[in-house]
Amino acid sequence: MIKQGYLVGLLLLSANVIAEVSKPHFVAKPSDKSVLGKASESSKAAVSANVSQETKQGDKVYHYRTADGGLAFSDRAPEEGHYQVLLFDCYACSPKSNVNWFSIPLFTTLYQQQIAIAAKRYQLDPALIRAVIHAESAFKPAALSKVGAQGLMQLMPETAKELGVNDAFHPAENILAGSRYLANLLDRFDGDIALACAAYNAGASRVEQYKGIPPYPETQAYVERVQILLKRYRSA
Repeated sequence: MIKQGYLVGLLLLSANVIAEVSKPHFVAKPSDKSVLGKASESSKAAVSANVSQETKQGDKVYHYRTADGGLAFSDRAPEEGHYQVLLFDCYACSPKSNVNWFSIPLFTTLYQQQIAIAAKRYQLDPALIRAVIHAESAFKPAALSKVGAQGLMQLMPETAKELGVNDAFHPAENILAGSRYLANLLDRFDGDIALACAAYNAGASRVEQYKGIPPYPETQAYVERVQILLKRYRSA
């Protein structure tokens, strides 16, 4: 069961966004209900900092429509009605991951055109874009994290809106927006890939606050794994 500290991190998503995510629906059976969410939208970084010590990768989170028409997240299925199960979270962020990042199969052919366009537009190494996508979502375009991050490069709704994204689950839009954001972070941190990736995960202000990679196990694991993947994609 997810701990109650997880209350801080979860948020309600708009009905329009949820409608576009293709995940299996289930019909609820009677059970105790513990609603976890009505927190306002915040940055991916702030949420990650709050929940990284509270949850494990792969915990079940249920989301469903409440009686008043809103959408809620819970660590238990609702007593009645339809719900969806979210199992996904940042693929490379769990410090306890058993994945061998030096030998895990790579995704060298997916979204080649979209990545090439983004790399050229924002002067990025295509291997870096591919490494970040792999770390964020394992190349699942419909990925939706427990805190609401969406799509291949796991854009938070607020970030996606600022970047002019209409559909964060559309691969081309997501890759362009995520690459633009990544390029901005590289500019901000003088081309330092480790710091840019730390900022992508934990937020630029956190990196500046700690004058380096923040001391969050999730972020440290993420940065290490992105760099492993980057080296492998460059050689693939």
